[in-house]
Amino acid sequence: MKWEVVIGLETHVQLSTNTKIFSGASIESGAEPNAQACVVDLALPGVLPVLNYGAVERAMKFGLAIGAKVAERSIFARKNYFYPDLPKGYQISQFELPVVQGGELSFMVTPKKGEPYMKTLHLTRAHLEEDAGKSVHGIEMGLSGIDLNRAGTPLLEIVTEPELRSAEEAVAYARTLHALVVWLGISHGDMQNGNFRCDANVSVRPVGQKEFGTRCEIKNLNSFRFLQDAIEYEVRRQIELIEDGGQVVQATRLYDPDKNETREMRTKEDSMDYRYFPDPDLLPLDISREWLDEVKQAMPELPHQLRERLMSDFGLSQYDATMLTTSRGVADYYLALAEQVQDKKIAANWVMGELSAALNQSEVAIENSPVTPAVLAKLITRVLDNTLNNKGAKTVFAALWAKEGDDVDQLIEKLGLKQISDTGAIEKIVDEVIANNPKNVEEFRAGKEKALNGLVGQVMKASKGKANPGQVNQILRAKLAA
Repeated sequence: MKWEVVIGLETHVQLSTNTKIFSGASIESGAEPNAQACVVDLALPGVLPVLNYGAVERAMKFGLAIGAKVAERSIFARKNYFYPDLPKGYQISQFELPVVQGGELSFMVTPKKGEPYMKTLHLTRAHLEEDAGKSVHGIEMGLSGIDLNRAGTPLLEIVTEPELRSAEEAVAYARTLHALVVWLGISHGDMQNGNFRCDANVSVRPVGQKEFGTRCEIKNLNSFRFLQDAIEYEVRRQIELIEDGGQVVQATRLYDPDKNETREMRTKEDSMDYRYFPDPDLLPLDISREWLDEVKQAMPELPHQLRERLMSDFGLSQYDATMLTTSRGVADYYLALAEQVQDKKIAANWVMGELSAALNQSEVAIENSPVTPAVLAKLITRVLDNTLNNKGAKTVFAALWAKEGDDVDQLIEKLGLKQISDTGAIEKIVDEVIANNPKNVEEFRAGKEKALNGLVGQVMKASKGKANPGQVNQILRAKLAA
């Protein structure tokens, strides 16, 4: 039997405010346990929450970016459950009336097999809520502690429709969403510090079946690799269970990266189990048209808008434009480079090729690249004006990356890589190669086009790689046709 995978994601994005969503306590990471938990976060008797409007504006920006409806009125509710790290015994969230409703996000999927393709995913909602604290284990043998520094941290929970059909699509969406919230400046996106966490709802069904299978939710996936591995394992587990005659039980599961497996945490609750009701301590959130317009005016150019501009103004392909807008850092670097380079496609190739490879190998963010856009522009210019060939340019780039110098022309001279473009000098080398390779000459004249490659290689070898390859090819063809 063939199976179809059905995935929906719920992503908790920590918003980039300085203080918590309902109190004035700091959300800066790294503090001593409970040092940033004020009386509101501790739920002491008589305290009241006060909404942080900076969190609301960040939610509004996200809604505008994905073409969603930003609700004129939304309601905060109490989500009731009992955990040691939840002092109030409930979490303030939004349920029936979220601040962001609908919207969509398009992203590029690059599967292991097959061609890359664009997918558009519809979003159900995005709502504001507060984070809980966390349990800390292992401080003392047999004991656990509670750290409430995170309690009250502002979150935007973003929920998708169940339209993802593979782990690869889920990861591609998550990467694009992560890039977008960082691009907008509404989140720092630091996954190691819990700024961006995904819950994956996974089910399988026979191909052609309309009804969804029983889903399991995998909680708190804080890396793209864990997200992919967890989904792939859970898909295998469910298929094997069903094919062996068993049934999938709706449950919340955790992913163990050391064992590469998911395990049951608890049977899954539904919304009715949380006994939602409007929070009596918080008024409805009203967003005026004037406020929404003010936020809209402050919005940056969005990734999809820049993507369209790169395609229309620079003539880039959809793939290239998508790759160059995967993050704000990459986009800013490319735009700075393209301003100084006439050939926009070659500039794109260098960013996606040599620069990207060096960044990945060195594990350096593009914002900290030792080769600046201005220096790379000078290097590309020397390729375009035939001072350097591509091989020589890569050698110079490696020297720039290794900080052996930052003056492109000086490095070209120092490394002896200046390309020979003098026709007379190249003709002299070509004449010698033709005289010393009569067999290749005869084969080419007999119609074997590949024989020319051997002659070109000999000329390049004799010139120590400095001859202009285009001129070499042209001169060889002219002389062999004579």
